[in-house]
Amino acid sequence: MTRSANSNNLTRRLVETLGVAIVTGVYGPDRPFPTEAQLCIELQASRSVLREAVKMLTAKGLLSARPRRGTIVEPEAQWNLLDPDVLRWTLERKFSPQLLAEFTQMRLAIEPRAAMLAAHLADAAALQAIEDALERMHAAEYGDDDPLESDIAFHVAILRASGNRLYAQLRDLVATALRFSIPRTNRAKGVARANLPDHRRVYTAIAAGDGVRAFRAMEALLSEVMQLIDNTPANKPRARRGAKG
Repeated sequence: MTRSANSNNLTRRLVETLGVAIVTGVYGPDRPFPTEAQLCIELQASRSVLREAVKMLTAKGLLSARPRRGTIVEPEAQWNLLDPDVLRWTLERKFSPQLLAEFTQMRLAIEPRAAMLAAHLADAAALQAIEDALERMHAAEYGDDDPLESDIAFHVAILRASGNRLYAQLRDLVATALRFSIPRTNRAKGVARANLPDHRRVYTAIAAGDGVRAFRAMEALLSEVMQLIDNTPANKPRARRGAKG
């Protein structure tokens, strides 16, 4: 392994270690971030590698450098939740149905449109990728594939098939969130795996070139997910004090 690869791996390890520490409150606006010298000793890292890790965390919105104050932790409102790492750390910290609901709302704004675009623009290779993911989901019903990874592959394939480069770049973000949402929504439905017929309806519409039907099929699929998340105890609105019924 080259020195550059070793350095990249160490930087990535530091980003993970410090990112988790920030998100879990080890460091925060009221808990000063250690100095560079302290972190070098604590993490047994060189200044150059540590500075690169801090730079990456700054780009994710977790840290900022202020004159005469050094490096400080930004409040959660400043974090870039569209960064897959930040989203994963935040969801791992303490599962948040509210955050997952907000993310599903974003999916509802994007994925039905992506399915519609895929129906009009997907080439043979893109359609094959969606079909392959659907076949993986079918195989997962019999224990011959991973149900979570095949479900993720289906949604990512549609984002790519849309022909919209910005949609396609959401693939890592969508995959990260789905790894948290799918097991929970499937449990809420009382099933171990995704609903294959709902996904097949999306694919069939895309393959037929029917954009409106593809949009509606994906919207229906995600609306059910949204309803399941809304019905989790943490997301149900509390009754007002003194209310009846």
